[in-house]
Amino acid sequence: MQARMENPVKFLPEAIQGIQGILKATRQGGVPQSTLELVHLRASQINGCSFCVDAGCKSAKKAGETDERLFAVAAWRESSYFTDAERAALALAEAVTRLADRPESVTDEIWNEAAKHFDEKGLSAIILMIAITNLFNRINATVRQPAGAGWD
Repeated sequence: MQARMENPVKFLPEAIQGIQGILKATRQGGVPQSTLELVHLRASQINGCSFCVDAGCKSAKKAGETDERLFAVAAWRESSYFTDAERAALALAEAVTRLADRPESVTDEIWNEAAKHFDEKGLSAIILMIAITNLFNRINATVRQPAGAGWD
C-alpha cells in the first residue's frame, strides 16, 4: 500500500507536541503500561489501522507482552489470558471506539465494571489512550499510512 501523503503531523509539527503530551499523561494514571498497550491494540484492530496494529504490537512487546496475549486480543472474551481489570479496559475500549454502533455505547455495565478496577485517575488514562488511539487510527486510515512506515 502506498500512502496518499506524508503524515499530517509533518506539515503541522505543533500537533505532535499536543499528542505527545496526551500520551505522556496516560502514563501518569497508574494503569499498567501493558493494559494501555492492549487498549491501543484493540481500538486499532476495530478501526482497521494496520499501522497502529503493527506499531502497537511492537510497543506492547517492548512493554513485556507475550505473543500469545497479543494474538488473543481480538478474541479477548473467549481467552483466559487476560485479568478482570484488563477485560474491563478492553470492553471500555471497544465501547468508546464504537460510539455509533448503538444509542448508549458506553453502558452503565461497562462503565461500572471498569470503575471496579480503576480509580478516576486510571479511568482518565484509559479514556485518553482510547481517544488518542482513535485519533491516530483516523489519521493513518485517511492518509493510508502503511504498516511499518515511520510517522515522521
